[in-house]
Amino acid sequence: MSDQRDPAPYDALLLLSFGGPEGPDDVVPFLENVTRGRGIPTERLKEVGQHYFLFGGVSPINDQNRALLDALRKDFAEHGLDLPVHWGNRNWAPYLTDTLREMVQGGHRRIAVLATSAYASYSGCRQYRENLADALATLEAEGLELPRVDKLRHYFNHPGFVRPMIEGVLESLADLPEELRAGTHLAFTTHSIPTSAADASGPVGGHGEGGAYVRQHLEVARLIAEAVGEQTGIEHPWQLVYQSRSGAPHIPWLEPDICDHLEALHGSGAPAVVMVPIGFVSDHMEVLYDLDTEATAKAAELGLPVRRSATVGADRRFAGAVRDLVLERAATERGLPAERCALGALGPSHDLCPVGCCPARAPKPAAAGADSPYA
Repeated sequence: MSDQRDPAPYDALLLLSFGGPEGPDDVVPFLENVTRGRGIPTERLKEVGQHYFLFGGVSPINDQNRALLDALRKDFAEHGLDLPVHWGNRNWAPYLTDTLREMVQGGHRRIAVLATSAYASYSGCRQYRENLADALATLEAEGLELPRVDKLRHYFNHPGFVRPMIEGVLESLADLPEELRAGTHLAFTTHSIPTSAADASGPVGGHGEGGAYVRQHLEVARLIAEAVGEQTGIEHPWQLVYQSRSGAPHIPWLEPDICDHLEALHGSGAPAVVMVPIGFVSDHMEVLYDLDTEATAKAAELGLPVRRSATVGADRRFAGAVRDLVLERAATERGLPAERCALGALGPSHDLCPVGCCPARAPKPAAAGADSPYA
């Protein structure tokens, strides 16, 4: 096998995701998993779960991960990459620990991990690494031989992640009435997080206002806006905005909220808006409810034409990007030079999260980083 198709030393890829309920009876237990340790009453979880109940108690994320699994397996087979792909979740079946156990029992010893979060932050990176450490600790207590797990780098600026979103914006603009297109604003959306978590995101040297979380999103927004402008000949106004806030009112979170932004745009005379969910890999609940339901209803109330562009999902270009990430990391682990694809000014992200990167409020062991107890 040529170096270009050689996944060694890896013998498997693990798709690591958030998980979601698959029926009404799953909603509260799923939310109990998500909020474990916070002491949130069941009645409050039922209120929070109304978003899921509106969709029959089913989160779309699991079906989207199944589609991505199929896309990855197809892409790997078409490109001669002999690497099995497994799937585990943080908060619902198939659970991460169960999947890792099955992988170990099946003989896997060196596992590359793709998290379905493209950006640096505690919840988008380190928490996944903490979950990996928890799972490894469980397997160790069971007496199983532990595998080495390596989390693949952040892929926010990989061409295979960015270019499908450019295409999605162009399609959304084309779907608007022609007389509105030239003045249409682009609202790039991502999950709001506490400002303290944003400020501490990424390596320690880059901590500060917004941290890596905001810088990376701004870079992706700029790349998309500039590419759209090059293809349409129109420089569309744009802004990074936030959605899906869930914290206590007294804690500062990143703003402005998408609905507040729509009101401001309407007040300034914007003719139309395309909402671009750059912070999400697929159309899961935050996209379906917070954008397609809540924000779209706000736009209708304002009389503001709005479209929502597509997330990357199981796009073949994204599957190709994952293949790139696996092969570049494999080559690096073998001590060979590797092409590291990245668009824009920030360049490719680090392979190994350094000490102090996206710290937790209460320190916990995290795998697949410089501070991992599982080297």
